[in-house]
Amino acid sequence: MAVFALIPLIPLIGFLINGLGFKNIPKSAIPIVAVGAPLLSFVLVIYTFLNFDSSQPQVVQFFEWITVSDFKVDFSFQIDQLSLVMLLFITGVGTLIHIYSIGYMVHDEGYGKFMSYLNLFLFSMIILVIGGNYLLMFIGWEGVGLCSYLLIGFWNQNENYSNAARKAFIMNRIGDLGFLVGIFLIIQNFGTLEFTQVFSQAGKFQSGDTVILAITLSLFIGAMGKSAQIPLFTWLPDAMAGPTPVSALIHAATMVTSGIYMVVRSNVLYSLSPFTLEFIGWIGLATALLGATIGLFQNDIKKVLAYSTVSQLGYMFIAIGVMAYSSGLFHVITHAFFKALLFLGAGSVIHAMGGEQDIRKMGGLWSKIKITAITFLIGTIAISGFPPFAGFFSKDEILAHVFEHNKIMWALAVLGSLMTSFYMFRLFFVTFKGQFRGTSEQEHHLHESPGSMTLPLIVLAVLSAIGGFIGMPEVFHFPHLLNSYLAPIFEGSKALVPNFGEVAISHSTEWILMVVSVGVAIVGLFSAYFIFGKNGSVPESDMEISGIKKVVYHKYYIDELYNSVFVKPIEKISTFLGSVFDSKIIDGIVNSIGNIVVLISEKIRVIQVGTTRIYVLFMTLGIILILSLGLIPQILDSMKVVFK
Repeated sequence: MAVFALIPLIPLIGFLINGLGFKNIPKSAIPIVAVGAPLLSFVLVIYTFLNFDSSQPQVVQFFEWITVSDFKVDFSFQIDQLSLVMLLFITGVGTLIHIYSIGYMVHDEGYGKFMSYLNLFLFSMIILVIGGNYLLMFIGWEGVGLCSYLLIGFWNQNENYSNAARKAFIMNRIGDLGFLVGIFLIIQNFGTLEFTQVFSQAGKFQSGDTVILAITLSLFIGAMGKSAQIPLFTWLPDAMAGPTPVSALIHAATMVTSGIYMVVRSNVLYSLSPFTLEFIGWIGLATALLGATIGLFQNDIKKVLAYSTVSQLGYMFIAIGVMAYSSGLFHVITHAFFKALLFLGAGSVIHAMGGEQDIRKMGGLWSKIKITAITFLIGTIAISGFPPFAGFFSKDEILAHVFEHNKIMWALAVLGSLMTSFYMFRLFFVTFKGQFRGTSEQEHHLHESPGSMTLPLIVLAVLSAIGGFIGMPEVFHFPHLLNSYLAPIFEGSKALVPNFGEVAISHSTEWILMVVSVGVAIVGLFSAYFIFGKNGSVPESDMEISGIKKVVYHKYYIDELYNSVFVKPIEKISTFLGSVFDSKIIDGIVNSIGNIVVLISEKIRVIQVGTTRIYVLFMTLGIILILSLGLIPQILDSMKVVFK
């Protein structure tokens, strides 16, 4: 029990030390506290992982949290295979991002505050994944939402950055409302929020039951917000306003994966709602294609990666939609490796370029920042789906399940893979190959990042290269370690759904699917090479972009659409309510009451002359009034007798 409690408690202590004392403690002590906290949690997670051998989840109850009649919520942690897998890469990759932040943020005046926010973010994410019930999960859910607001808007002197933070906060609140509705529906229909009790009762519902449909759709709305699915995805690219370590933490290993985790945790409920799963699959596919197409023409190095994250999250939800929960989680893990690597690599590029993020002003960086370039290439290969790198195994597994489920969905998902390979190698070639296109001052400033930044890049590059071996395809006749380990998590779904988790395609078909997957990645690579690598082409300036490319470049004007349909009408209504309804009607009523009281007081004040005879008169009138009130009931009774 003590070990379980320490896993989230240590980052919280790190937050309190740096958060409350960052102006007073020595600057040299800040990184020790900030990095030591997640590192110790990671060590405890490894210890728990190695000593966990139970097929049943271990629920550790600390105290009764809420008790209302028969309804009770415990403050409890649930440790099982799913929470341990999540904790491993959350604390592991989180520690690497903390280390990277030492070199990236050390000269910032808010260094201690920033590091404390990272610790608080990690604490919230840990609570989210080890909470033993939906309410504790929601507390962590809201915690990461708050921390994302603090971190995205960390440089709040810039109004655009503050706006981006508010946008992320508000759009996540929209999704959170759906999550809350789902929680209330669970209370109403299950009488509990404890995972073990909810899932054990799920079997009493029939597949397609409207109650389960309402619960799963409501919970998925929450996942839409946190994991940036259509239509609640526009906050994520704007979140690039935060420092680069924030982008890596939010968009790779933690916050955006929380929606996937919540759905996988609730797999029993989703397996009972085929309509919700189909809806999730198509929303995921639409998001994957939308993010990929927008990423094709972006020129901000972080924006390309942001839309890539939107697209990859879509693939995770496609997997969930076809009931391949383990495959979706597999892609969560590999994505944490290569996307954290790519974001941190982008930060290293920006660091070398003196803050420049436009890839059109880069070029030729391969020889200037070698470690960053090599590790970035590894991340690019991994996300593009080339074997034997991590992204190939997880994406291939998803595509195999999708092929079995729906051939049209599979073809469109393959198209998304083609675009992924193209825009990632476009990014690589424009940034690292060709001639340097920046200023002479930037070229003079070019240098490799310090060891605190390159060490995490190297570790993540290794994980991106070998991380996929935990889930080898069946045709290779190696055990699928991740599926085997997570099997107990899906026992409930397996009992409800015949042939759950099985892929009914032949080995020859699986080989063909792998060849197609690799083939489209190669096509994307060579297309990007011949356009941007060999020929040294540079993306057009903003003024030169026209036609459909301009529409895609401007993100299909979705932000402008939301602004016209939602933001401006709400602003106009708010202005009306503030200037007319509030000031004239509400304030008018309140002021009128005050004026009436003043008027009456002025009239009554006239008779308050302070003489004894006036006071005696009022006393007499008061006595008469009291006696009259006492006699009225008797008079009424006498009248009843007379008239009877």
